[in-house]
Amino acid sequence: MRLFRQLRGALLGAVVLVALMLGTVGPASAHDTAESTSPADGATLTAPPERVSVTFDHNPLALGSQILVADATGANWADGPVEIVDNVAAQKLRPGAPAGRYTVRWRVASSDGHPIEGSFTFTATAAAKGTTAAAAVPTLGTAQPGITPTPTPVSTSTVSPPFPWSVMGFVVVGVGILVALGLMAKRRLTPDADTNTDTNNNTDS
Repeated sequence: MRLFRQLRGALLGAVVLVALMLGTVGPASAHDTAESTSPADGATLTAPPERVSVTFDHNPLALGSQILVADATGANWADGPVEIVDNVAAQKLRPGAPAGRYTVRWRVASSDGHPIEGSFTFTATAAAKGTTAAAAVPTLGTAQPGITPTPTPVSTSTVSPPFPWSVMGFVVVGVGILVALGLMAKRRLTPDADTNTDTNNNTDS
């Protein structure tokens, strides 16, 4: 009976250990989320903006960041590298962008190091006027109504974080512990059974 109590205690301890490991890994495996974009997804502007941006709930890493701004023909109008300031990743556009529908595809490294990506669209009713700032997207606190709508939340379907393999690893370790404890208990029971058999034989004789 003492062996069964020890085995039960060991199994309960293993279950608690696995639960604690999963609880610790859970928050760490959550990746950054895109909260809004500028221009807003599906917005209609009077002209292409000077830059586009994505705002996240945490500060992304600059390593491997990329933002492509493609017009209806597939031409990329992004100019220079992605600029990341705090939790905002921005991309400048080349002057002279034409009117039409644009698709912005972004990819950054989450603050936990995992890559995340997404996309949004906007439409310009007229072409950009060279290097003038008339079509610039207003920054925070700039009163320029009509140029771009207020940023709206990005659909979570555009974000595709990688599968949390670390969680699966902890689950496999926990199952391995349980199997090892079961084998140890079986080995301990076998000598007891042999001892009982010898005792019964001696008693009969």
